[in-house]
Amino acid sequence: MSVAGPLVGVLALQGAVREHVAMLEHAGARAIGVRRLSELSEVDGLVLPGGESTTMSKLLETFELLEPLRERIADGMPAFGSCAGMILLAKQALDGRPDQQQLGGLDIVVRRNAFGRQVDSFEEDLEFTGLDGPLPAVFIRAPWVEKAGDDVEVLARVPRTPSAGEAADRIVAVRQGAVLATAFHPELTGDERVHRLFVEIVREA
Repeated sequence: MSVAGPLVGVLALQGAVREHVAMLEHAGARAIGVRRLSELSEVDGLVLPGGESTTMSKLLETFELLEPLRERIADGMPAFGSCAGMILLAKQALDGRPDQQQLGGLDIVVRRNAFGRQVDSFEEDLEFTGLDGPLPAVFIRAPWVEKAGDDVEVLARVPRTPSAGEAADRIVAVRQGAVLATAFHPELTGDERVHRLFVEIVREA
């Protein structure tokens, strides 16, 4: 008899929801879009996709999900944020709007749109702690982590290459307990390893 995988939600207010759902299902989870409190209360973990972080924080308030989501993360629900999702999960965001809300699930300070207009979008192979072989990463107007607390595990940095410029060695993937975040979009590459890692985190929780 096969055991059903954990139920993982994807915050379905904005961003690449379908792509995350597909990757989660390939990684062994059952996946649903989350727009309502009743759906949030059902899931074992939640993905916060890319999009526009200030818009997403406003939509969380509009849909009355902001405080319930903060509480669930504080109570230990696994969460994974990619790009804008990383910004939302951070304790503090630099270059954000003053009314932007933070979920505070990660003891990190992030800089929005850190890579600047010169490299709005680019691809890079990363060394990612715990994964065998290089991980293809797609960055789209991505943040980076300016500062990480002592309890935060740094999983990936931008490699030092001639084209990296100021981005070289910047932190672009972190984990703190059951909360995972990437500055890039693993749902866009066809490589399921980051989603498999998150599904394992959900199973362990």
